[in-house]
Amino acid sequence: MRTPPTASRLDLSRSDRADLLAEARRLLPSPLRRHLLGSSLSLGGLAMLTGCSLSGGASAETLLRAVSRLNDDAQAWLFDPSRLAPVYREADVARPFPYNAYYGVEQIRRVDDRNWRLELGGLIAHKASWTLAGLAALPQDEQITRHICVEGWSAIGRWGGVRFSDFLKRVGADLGARYVGFRCFDDYYTSIDMATALHPQTLLALSFDGQPLPAEFGHPVKLRMPTKLGYKNPKYLAEIFVSNVYPGGYWEDQGYNWFGGS
Repeated sequence: MRTPPTASRLDLSRSDRADLLAEARRLLPSPLRRHLLGSSLSLGGLAMLTGCSLSGGASAETLLRAVSRLNDDAQAWLFDPSRLAPVYREADVARPFPYNAYYGVEQIRRVDDRNWRLELGGLIAHKASWTLAGLAALPQDEQITRHICVEGWSAIGRWGGVRFSDFLKRVGADLGARYVGFRCFDDYYTSIDMATALHPQTLLALSFDGQPLPAEFGHPVKLRMPTKLGYKNPKYLAEIFVSNVYPGGYWEDQGYNWFGGS
């Protein structure tokens, strides 16, 4: 966790300060909004927490990027790697389950199983690529959990596949490393913390609702994490790598929170 500074410049006019604080209150993501942005927290207090020096050239983006970094720290501190997300009954599964991506359904990538390989890189001892048949031959797990989208909707789905912690151990990943990164066939990319990678509900999903994973949900393999928001659950996996160097992500590099806890 970062240590707040002892002083911060506040050279903005009263109206500018009010505008910045209102914007911060509106955009600050959970859970930090609930824990820190009570009615008594001023712009000065927020600046102290984030380490921002606010002057006449300050922008809401500068402040919010600092708040986003603080929010990542707070979520990581609050995350319990042994606490399970809620599970549901089969009758609760959303049918049809919503499609969601940063492009329309007509642009879905169709991956040929015969040529698809899951590549491994970084701090992994056994870097041989994996076929879909190889993954399907591993012990399988299933979960009925809620997918939560940052856009404000959610839906319950039934996912089956390989427990990701088992897979990382099998391939000799450095479990003490900081990050696990993902690259996808649709040019998407993201990364997660190792504690979430090892969470018992984090899954290399091969199926949905008892059937092979359909193209709109990430065929042949997606990462399913009920402890993360939807944009942290990459589809169409092409490569997994382990690193101590921050890998970023498609939305994270545009200002979304990196930790992305649900």
